[in-house]
Amino acid sequence: MGKTVTVGRALLSVFDKSGMADFARGLSEAGVELVSTGGTHKLISETGLRVREISDLTGFPEMMDGRVKTLHPKVHGGLLSVRDNPEHKSSMDEHEIGPIDLVAVNLYPFEKTVASGASYDEIIENIDIGGPAMVRSAAKNHAYVTVVVDPADYPAILDAIRNGGIPYELRQKLAAKAYARTAAYDSAISAWFAKEIDFADVNYRSFAGTLREVMRYGENPHQWAAFYSTGENRPGVATASQVQGKTLSYNNINDTDAAFELVSEFDPAETAAVAIIKHANPCGVATGSTLVEAYKKALRTDPVSAFGGIVATNREIDAETATEIVKVFTEVIVAPSATQEAQAIIAAKKNLRLLLTGGLADAKAAGLQVKSVAGGLLVQSRDNQNVDDCDLKVVTKRAPTDAELADLKLAAKVAKHVKSNAIVYVKDGATAGIGAGQMSRVDSARVAHRKSIDAAEAAGLEGALTQGSVVASDAFFPFADGLEALVAAGATAVIQPGGSMRDDEVIAAADAAGIAMVMTGMRHFRH
Repeated sequence: MGKTVTVGRALLSVFDKSGMADFARGLSEAGVELVSTGGTHKLISETGLRVREISDLTGFPEMMDGRVKTLHPKVHGGLLSVRDNPEHKSSMDEHEIGPIDLVAVNLYPFEKTVASGASYDEIIENIDIGGPAMVRSAAKNHAYVTVVVDPADYPAILDAIRNGGIPYELRQKLAAKAYARTAAYDSAISAWFAKEIDFADVNYRSFAGTLREVMRYGENPHQWAAFYSTGENRPGVATASQVQGKTLSYNNINDTDAAFELVSEFDPAETAAVAIIKHANPCGVATGSTLVEAYKKALRTDPVSAFGGIVATNREIDAETATEIVKVFTEVIVAPSATQEAQAIIAAKKNLRLLLTGGLADAKAAGLQVKSVAGGLLVQSRDNQNVDDCDLKVVTKRAPTDAELADLKLAAKVAKHVKSNAIVYVKDGATAGIGAGQMSRVDSARVAHRKSIDAAEAAGLEGALTQGSVVASDAFFPFADGLEALVAAGATAVIQPGGSMRDDEVIAAADAAGIAMVMTGMRHFRH
């Protein structure tokens, strides 16, 4: 198994024809017999190289609209035969099967076809059958056969052939890559079927991606990390174009995703929105008539935490907004687009990453979220609903004013993206205090209030930013003490899911304090 093998015959059948002409020429110059199919055969023939049609090898024409062309014993026998096994050799001689020493195959573009919004029938026709079968046969028999599924590997293979043959270590590596590719391919098909027929309770689930980059490290320097793209056609960090700046780290990607998903809750036609994120939690979110107005309001919430944070916007970044953002040390800016003037301003900070997504993520789109646990995977549907989907119920004697209600809805959208237990104070279209990740909801309320006092002091104001604010809680109040902490911080209205055994007690406390309370019936835990 550890031997270097020479290549006498190669079967070339690719959808992505990048580099194929040069690869075929290199093989031919090394004395390798070329066999090919369909469009690949046409491409190679047009270069003037001698290439054998697959139907000439098998004795059967391509049939059924190309569905059947390589599914034949003369193909798979040539790939799977153990070269030094006497019984295998006897079968090959008896059935006139010649060995195939190298297979170059890449598959029908199933993932791209799905992403393009193609019809059901067109997607079905882009499920490759013969390609994966050949890849798996060749990969299984990598002791004798070389399989290549990525045009990027063509040069290394040609170099090896020119230097006497393909070493076992390279064949083994290529086989592993081939199985990873067919696994990812089948995973994409399985996921599409599950989504297409809303088949949630399948016995088997697979998740796969394509390597974007290997990172310097993970959350911490002693951890390995890599970034894979699932191929989902959703604007965000995985699909964005990085205009400038250093390579994104593991934590940058995680935080940038959190930031962009948050601002995607806000329709840019209705309002400008800015989110500033630190360690996957918002430290400031605001809306405004312009981006620069929204940014300044968001920054005021917690200017200390914003240092080294991520800034996301739901509109094109203009020069005025870019000028304000670069005044504070920022790791990443992510936005649908940016004007040339804005890009020039940001370019002065060469290490600042600028990501342009081309659009906003659809906050209402269905999807899956996956989290690893010891020995398993937790899978759930994306939290694709928000306060706009709720039948709001005023449960107190006093109803919120129109201004309070607008702020309550903003607070609820932000709370959806804050780690539980989440308490979010909002005033005049901007967060006034954010309490995240505390084990007690009372503690989250107090943390947010304390930070709002610090922010007010930094802005030269007296008291706390939370005075006269409204509040959102991501889950119900189990006791009235949480509500009382909000009232003590200056809140005038509260929005929460409701559903506690003590809802009546909490409502009574709100009425006693003279504040308005709205219940949504929808919880947004985020862990």
